[in-house]
This record gives sequence, C-alpha cells and structure tokens, in this order.
Amino acid sequence: MITTTIFPGRYVQGPNAIQLLGEELARLGKKALLLEDPFAAKALKQDIEKGLGGKLQCHIEVFEGECCDEEIDRLSATQGIDVVAGIGGGKTLDTAKAVAHKLNVPVAIIPTLASTDAPCSALSVIYTKSGEFSRYLVLPQNPNLVLVDSAIIAKAPARFLVSGMGDALATWFEAQSCSVTHASNMTGRLGSATALGLARMCFETLLEYGPQAKVACEAQITSAALERVIEANTLLSGLGFESAGLAAAHAIHNGLTVLEATHAYWHGEKVAFGTLTSLVLTDKAPDVIDTVFGFCESVGLPTTLAEIGLDKVSDADLMKAAQAATATGETIHNEAGTVTPETVFNAMKAADAIGRDRKTWL
Repeated sequence: MITTTIFPGRYVQGPNAIQLLGEELARLGKKALLLEDPFAAKALKQDIEKGLGGKLQCHIEVFEGECCDEEIDRLSATQGIDVVAGIGGGKTLDTAKAVAHKLNVPVAIIPTLASTDAPCSALSVIYTKSGEFSRYLVLPQNPNLVLVDSAIIAKAPARFLVSGMGDALATWFEAQSCSVTHASNMTGRLGSATALGLARMCFETLLEYGPQAKVACEAQITSAALERVIEANTLLSGLGFESAGLAAAHAIHNGLTVLEATHAYWHGEKVAFGTLTSLVLTDKAPDVIDTVFGFCESVGLPTTLAEIGLDKVSDADLMKAAQAATATGETIHNEAGTVTPETVFNAMKAADAIGRDRKTWL
C-alpha cells in the first residue's frame, strides 16, 4: 500500500509571532498581495506594518466576505505579485490559497482566529456567493508558511476558539473511519499511521486542555493550555483531516449549509453537531458518546439542532440536509456500510434528542 502524508512548509506559533511577518514573507518573494479580512485591516494595521518592517513590497486588499469564485477572480487580477499572504479568518485564508494557486505563487497563511483547521491544508472550501457549500478545491501543495500569533488569537472572542475545537473534534473520528474502511485521504491515497496518530493526539489534547484554554481566551491571555489548543485546532487537526481523511461529520456540516438558518453559525459549531450525529450513525459505544457530549457541554459547543438555528426545522427541511450530506462524492461514504439520507436523518434526530435530554439533568 502506498500512503501519502502532506504538511505545510513552515509552521510558526507563539505570542507576538506577527513581528516575524516580514522576515518570513521575504523568504518567499519580493512583492506580496496581502489579503486582509476587515478586522485585520482595521485592528491589526499597525502590528502588520511593524511586522513587515519594510522587508518587501506589499499590495493590500480587503476580503469581501465569501470564499467564492467571484472573489477569487477579483483578487487574481492583481498584477506583479510573487507571494500571497492571507491574514484573517478561515474564509479569508481559503481565498488566499485559491488566489495563490491561480497565480501560481507561494502562499503564507496568518490566522487571526483558531476557529478552523483550514490554515495548514492544501484545500480551499469554495462556497456560492450566498454562502452555500459548493465544492472542495484540492490544491497541489500545502501553504509555504503558517504563522500563528497566539496573543492575537487570545484577544478574539472565545466563541471562535471553541468553534475551532468543534472542527478539530471531528478529526479523530473521521480519521478512524477512513482507517477502518481504507478510504483515501485528501490526496486520493491512503492515510499514514503518522496522520492517524496526530488525529488521536488532537482529540486527546482537546479533552485535556480545552476547558482551560477557553478560560484563558475569555481572560484574553495566553497560557500553556491555550497554546496547546491553538496547535490542536490549527496544526494537528489540519494534518489529521488532510492526511488521514474526512468522513461523516464534515459531510453532515455540508448538508446543514443548505438550510439558511444555519448560516449564522460557525463552521466548527456545525461540524460539532455533525460529529455527534456521526457517533450515533456509526454506533459508537455509549461511553464514547457520553464523553464527546460532555466535552461539547464543557466548552459550549452545540449539542442540539436548536443551537445551530434549527429549533423549528421541519422534517422535510432536515431531510434536505440529509440528502445533501449523502450526495454522490460526499465524504460520508468513507464510513463503513451503506449510508442513506434516511439513516442520516434519523441520526440527526437522535443526536438532537440526546442533547436535549442531557440538558434536563445537567
């Protein structure tokens, strides 16, 4: 068997790491397109300018809100660029990766949130202009640089960190499913034992340090626990999902995006509910289900449909989500056995019932 494991070229993390921005970007090119989300463009302007230190030329653009083909085309029209740097949240970063791919130049990723596992991956999730999932854009290589300033992440609302934990929570269970069924990872080949081990380490880190990390983030301070969870959300989860594979949790997330009421909720929040659904769908042991529900409750991740905007969802609309989650080519088919819209619908209803029941005795 041939296995394939892929990694970013360079990963830098720590308090005030943005001070190294110019030094690190200068390794990759002489003129950078800086794609900044609105928060970074406003709140981090001075930090970015100081970090760049005049070490290379920069053309700055502000991200317009959706990682879609229209935005990628707009930014790709920029002339004379030899490196793209994305600074911001997950969709900004995915857009930067897609633009760099289109321009055939290196890409640097500077997340201001630890809210998804997007930064390290050779993947962009493309949405429609209105926010519905469209497709995965699989890129030929991982980012050349991922630079994570934990002091910036600590100052963001804790909800973003918790959302990243929700995204990372899926990593081990999806990796495990792909390992059992010999399903391919994001490269189209089998995942490695290294990737599976990193996915498990990601899960164990979340369970051990997640609640402490949330407390530190709420206090807007860095701590050893926060550093570990930032690394789990960003590096371990990124390596785990990409090199070990995706399965039900992310497919259920994709299905949920067809329901407009979920659009106000973060990727990781919907993935967390997808993970809980997947545990029911794949008949995990009661103690595993109890552990994962308990973790979600301890950090504030959704455990019911109501907590992702679906308190009044009809069975007909929930079935639409189940049908989208089981579309041809979706990663849910990496699970063992035959998965149908009906089984996913039932698992979503069951996970919701468990979550609601637990709230009555917490």
